[in-house]
Amino acid sequence: MIFLTPLLILFLFFILTSTVFIVKQQSAAIVERFGKFQSVRGPGLQIKIPLVDRIAGRLSLKVLQLDVVVETKTSDDVFVKLKVSVQYRVVDSKVFDAFYKLDFPQDQITSYVFDLIRSQVPKMKLDDVFSKQDDIAVAVKQSLGEAMDEYGYFIVKALVTDIEPDAEVKIAMNRINAADREKTAAQYEGDAARILMVEKAKAEAESKRLQGQGIADQRREIAKGIEDSVGTLGSVGINSQEASALIVVTQHYDTLQSIGGETNSNLILLPNSPQAGSTMLNDMVAAFSASSKIGEAMQKENQKISSSPPKQVVSKKPQAPEFGEFENETINLTEYIPACV
Repeated sequence: MIFLTPLLILFLFFILTSTVFIVKQQSAAIVERFGKFQSVRGPGLQIKIPLVDRIAGRLSLKVLQLDVVVETKTSDDVFVKLKVSVQYRVVDSKVFDAFYKLDFPQDQITSYVFDLIRSQVPKMKLDDVFSKQDDIAVAVKQSLGEAMDEYGYFIVKALVTDIEPDAEVKIAMNRINAADREKTAAQYEGDAARILMVEKAKAEAESKRLQGQGIADQRREIAKGIEDSVGTLGSVGINSQEASALIVVTQHYDTLQSIGGETNSNLILLPNSPQAGSTMLNDMVAAFSASSKIGEAMQKENQKISSSPPKQVVSKKPQAPEFGEFENETINLTEYIPACV
């Protein structure tokens, strides 16, 4: 009896452990009875008949991921490697199909991905593979979803995570990209230079327009001043020819005075024609005559304004010589220059 007690305890422990089992969260247990499917047990504490029922297997109901690397060739004869990531899980209501219909789901998914990629990518060029990788992923998900649904698996998502062309092609693509960037940079620099030239030309045009406007205004004011001077001289009996001669001579001597004021000036003014000297002499004679008339008019005006008669100062005015008298005589111009100044 003493020896039967430990055996009884061991037997009861064996019966207890064979009867009760635990299923973890997000998983399912398949129970068979004498080798035949009995039931699918969910998470929690479960009971089975010892020595009759057994746990045939367990399946995870979590989302699983499988990475598949496929090497193929594009339509422009470029070898390329694509890395496709497939996320899948067992459908809760199809645990029986997932357990009994498919032993190795990873191998099945890999085969479908290989078949689909090698049927789609060879129809595309390399650039299209890069630009349409989302379309490739959608096609993989759709095709796998239809195929794996029969086995109790649901394809959550498919992603093309990497596209790696041949090493030589990659180097060539890098050179092309660098050349495109340099071309784009050159275009931007050219546009900037062109804009700068246009703006500079606009600024120069505006400057010349303003300069021309200033010159025009200056000439307009000069002409207005000359017109006023001629009108003022005409009011004292000087005709327009004599007034013009006086203005020319005055400007001539103003120019000589400004040149003489420059200590470092070495400018020499010469007549530009053989008749220039005679013309200047005639202008000087006319200017002297006009200056005398102006002096007489100012003297008469002062006599009218003054209340007391001014003292008469007799002075000998230099007489303007006739033009013919200069032929055989030397003229002292210092006698006439003060008269015009």
